[in-house]
Amino acid sequence: MAGNLVPFLLMVIVQLGSAGMNIISKLAMDTGMNPFIHVAYRQLFATVSIAPFAYFLERKTRPKLTFSIIFQIFLCSIFGVSVTQITYFVGLKNSTPTIACALSNITPAVTFIFAVPFGLEKLGFKTKAGQAKLWGTTFCVGGALLLSVYHGHIVGIAQSSIHWRYAENAGGKDGVSNHVNFILGPFLLIMSAVSWAIWFIIQARLSEKYNAPYSSSALMCLMASFQCVIVGFCFDHDMSAWALTPMIRATSTIYSGIVCTALAFCLMTWCIGAKGPLYVSVFSPLLLVIVAILSWALLQEKLYIGTLVGSVLIVMGLYGVLWGKNKEMEKDDDNKEIVHFGEEDELKPTK
Repeated sequence: MAGNLVPFLLMVIVQLGSAGMNIISKLAMDTGMNPFIHVAYRQLFATVSIAPFAYFLERKTRPKLTFSIIFQIFLCSIFGVSVTQITYFVGLKNSTPTIACALSNITPAVTFIFAVPFGLEKLGFKTKAGQAKLWGTTFCVGGALLLSVYHGHIVGIAQSSIHWRYAENAGGKDGVSNHVNFILGPFLLIMSAVSWAIWFIIQARLSEKYNAPYSSSALMCLMASFQCVIVGFCFDHDMSAWALTPMIRATSTIYSGIVCTALAFCLMTWCIGAKGPLYVSVFSPLLLVIVAILSWALLQEKLYIGTLVGSVLIVMGLYGVLWGKNKEMEKDDDNKEIVHFGEEDELKPTK
């Protein structure tokens, strides 16, 4: 019981932390904070946070760095951090936290699409697992498109009785924010999922050669810090824009870097080791539920029919892909056991 409770609680904490990031980051950008500057600060704080873990936990086991590994980490920093987070936060600024979390759930489906040509995944049309992944991907993509192009009527939910004065002052009178663009926002969020999926492909290759997750993450965040600072200055030359005032800006960037990068990575790494990657992935829709509730309660966000139906399709598709992947992993484990027992029989001396 205790062995199952600890990973469960840790993953709930990770999702709660990410939900808080979406809310306060949205508020920070609604005050006029440039999302490029927000991402740059996040990488700086994340690098400082995760570097001690890399030094103390992996100083004796860290593999030797080669040019090939450094180049792969550089690619990971571009796709996994810089492009992913810039498009996500610009998309978040131009949409709502609920839409941003919903579209982030298409990542497993997009990863599956990219993994097939690289030989990291099999289609397997004739198996139930293959069909589940195919239909799950279709549902995810369909839900993302529906959420992006169709809004429909507002769902009749009673207005929250919670009045957060700061959020009311930062937001617009007709919803969560005055900075909502239902075309640009979802498009950038989908591009963020695509970039994140590319990172999964590169990271899978990197992990085979450089099995030091804290060190590679610290280097990745360090490289991304330089990239994001340069991009931030290209888009905003005014030094006053880099000021972390009002306080919500400093809170948002420090919180995002420490809680949602350094701490979240450590907790997820532990849970992956204890329960496997599939267990961690299953908690992704929980973030959507938490953010939807918090956005309704704190930001007075309105929920549209298109957002609701699209989110449901994405979650159904996500679980379809995860179920299919789980079945394939179980089958591979069974095949390995059969091969192992077969080898033992061959090694037995004959009479």
